[in-house]
Amino acid sequence: MNIISPAIDQYLDMHTQEESEVLKALTRETHLKVLMPQMLSGKVQGNLLTMMSKMMQPKRILEIGTFTGYASICLAKGLANDGLLYTIDINRELETMTDKYFKQAGVRHQIVSLYGPAVQLIPTLEETFDLVFIDADKINYSTYYDLVMEKVRPGGLIIADNVLWSGKVVEATKDKDTMAMDAYNKKVQDDPRVENVLVPLRDGLMMARKK
Repeated sequence: MNIISPAIDQYLDMHTQEESEVLKALTRETHLKVLMPQMLSGKVQGNLLTMMSKMMQPKRILEIGTFTGYASICLAKGLANDGLLYTIDINRELETMTDKYFKQAGVRHQIVSLYGPAVQLIPTLEETFDLVFIDADKINYSTYYDLVMEKVRPGGLIIADNVLWSGKVVEATKDKDTMAMDAYNKKVQDDPRVENVLVPLRDGLMMARKK
């Protein structure tokens, strides 16, 4: 997944503040019990998400793709006192695990967990979001973007993970997930409604600010 050298990756880790004990425990349990543990946001990206959230102090966050809740906790740390984070996932099997760590992190009361297809659930949310984090099935990234755009306030931020897809987006031959990521990046780049920057952190973050 990492597109930078192991040495630089280690340097980044050494010069980024430590994650909390709760997040360390969540990381360990994810690696022990869950398939594809590399889907975790991890220490460096997690700290970036927390910093972005704390800078914005959002009242409403939407996360598409909960997994084991690492990014959820990171984002929730920056919520306003009366803020809520809605997180959507198709897989309910990890609910007990995520609920445990949300409670340990002290953010359970600010997280609304929703289960089911995001394409069906997003239209039912009658909220205006300050921050959206997309980290789910790659094929539907462009669909999620379209569904959330009218629900994001002017000045709000849409962050999408994995947009470099292990560097495959620049390869001549692309599989369907890579094509979806490439299409998403081009969609955001060509959208006059946003200002955007693609950040080569971990597996790539596309950050789009709604004008």
